Amino acid sequence: MSIRVRMTALAAAGVLMAGCAGAEGGASDATSAPPPTGGAGPSSGVTADPSAGAPAKPLPALPASLTGQRPDWRRCPAPEGGQRPGAAWRCATVTVPVDYAKPDGATLRVALIRKEAADERNRIGSLLFNFGGPGASGVAMLPRLEPEYRKLGERYDLVGFDPRGVGRSAGVVCRSDAETAAAEAGVDLTPDSVAEEAAYLEDSARFGAGCARRSGALLPHTTTTATARDLDLVRRVLGDDRLHYFGISYGTQLGGTYAHLFPENVGRLVLDAVVDPTADAVGHARHQTIGFQRALDNYLKSTGQDPKAGTERITRLLRKLDRAPLTVGERRLTESLALTGIAVTLYGQANWPLLTEALDEAERGRGAALLQLADWYNDRDERGRYSTRSHSQRAISCADSSERPSAPQAKALESELRGLSPVFGPFLAWDTAAWCADWPVKGERAHPEVSAPGAAPVLVVGTTGDPATPYEGAERMAKELGAGVGVLVTNRGEGHGAYGTSPCVTRTVDAYLLKGTVPAYGTTC
Repeated sequence: MSIRVRMTALAAAGVLMAGCAGAEGGASDATSAPPPTGGAGPSSGVTADPSAGAPAKPLPALPASLTGQRPDWRRCPAPEGGQRPGAAWRCATVTVPVDYAKPDGATLRVALIRKEAADERNRIGSLLFNFGGPGASGVAMLPRLEPEYRKLGERYDLVGFDPRGVGRSAGVVCRSDAETAAAEAGVDLTPDSVAEEAAYLEDSARFGAGCARRSGALLPHTTTTATARDLDLVRRVLGDDRLHYFGISYGTQLGGTYAHLFPENVGRLVLDAVVDPTADAVGHARHQTIGFQRALDNYLKSTGQDPKAGTERITRLLRKLDRAPLTVGERRLTESLALTGIAVTLYGQANWPLLTEALDEAERGRGAALLQLADWYNDRDERGRYSTRSHSQRAISCADSSERPSAPQAKALESELRGLSPVFGPFLAWDTAAWCADWPVKGERAHPEVSAPGAAPVLVVGTTGDPATPYEGAERMAKELGAGVGVLVTNRGEGHGAYGTSPCVTRTVDAYLLKGTVPAYGTTC
């Protein structure tokens, strides 16, 4: 099964360090629960409609049974394998239509978690978060990350949610832990032969077929467009006139989509670590190849190495692992797992010492450190259990994107991307063909629509050294939102996401969210 280095904010939030130290808080906390009773699981009777999510005519009004809901806030249960949130947190669900073109039809429940504003007298409203992925569980993550947002929690109710198809919101399930482990151990993500190419594409097709068997009724309806409509219904149910929202990584795509669909309902929106809304599947692969190599070069310079020589050193290690994986207990560190471990450390500069240590050990024939990093990224816990975050990620991505590059197109792209990065280029080229290969439903469009004329100003924060969502994406998002709407803030630094790591960005965002202070376009930190 392919990894996806696109749009995740966990390492930027500092969770990686804790995950590697204690192997907790990565995989197990985000494990998806089965679809709720009455949700959109295979038994719900929902008809799979590949065209859903992009109706040609105006959508019908939502019934009062949905718009008039009152959430039943109760003490939260513990996420699987994790700790129960403190008493200040409360959980509830909001019922949404599976298909907004049929609002009186089947429904699913979107899971919410909330901590009420500390200063009730000066409360602004609710602030909803999406931490990326796509597929990250806001219900599991927000309580862990709340210390970063404590100042915002003075005047906002902090609200996390599991988007449709994620976690407790009818989470998509595609394969078992044993199937995941077998694919991880046996499938080469950078195939070098006809046999490896066939195995790679066959595994991707099996993954999609597993999604169709287990969660097929929901697959056409996991689009970002549908989730944006869920956000607006949640806003209404929570009693907010406008949506205040903090989106990170993939969450910026969701925020931009919301602004396009509901410009009149935009309150204070922050988009940090921004996805380029103008890029298609190949464009994202090209941008990420440049972004990850840029971050790798910056890491190598920080250690006193020449980037070209350091890149060649890592390439030699990966070639060696491709021929002869390192044994780690009963497992093996393959080229693909090593590449995953390298990539995840580049999401935050604080993680770079881990990369130095892991590379040194691997070159001495010990692969445990790189394998542990890969396990963290792949959501594998110490008992060999995997979360289904990657299942949700793929379902959402493939429902969104109508692009289905072929294997010959990937092979042609590989030469170009290898020239941009011999470390990351081959994987990202092949990923374009395998990610949605033989996917059981059609995707919505080549890239999202985010133009939002008439919306209130939206803060767009880009970091110059961001590997996963390169800085140029923020420039394009600000432009696409429209004049007077997208407000670009540049963070000159490293890592995936700036809030909480750049004091200047944090002050700028806090002033915007708490006081309504809109910075000048092009403000640089």
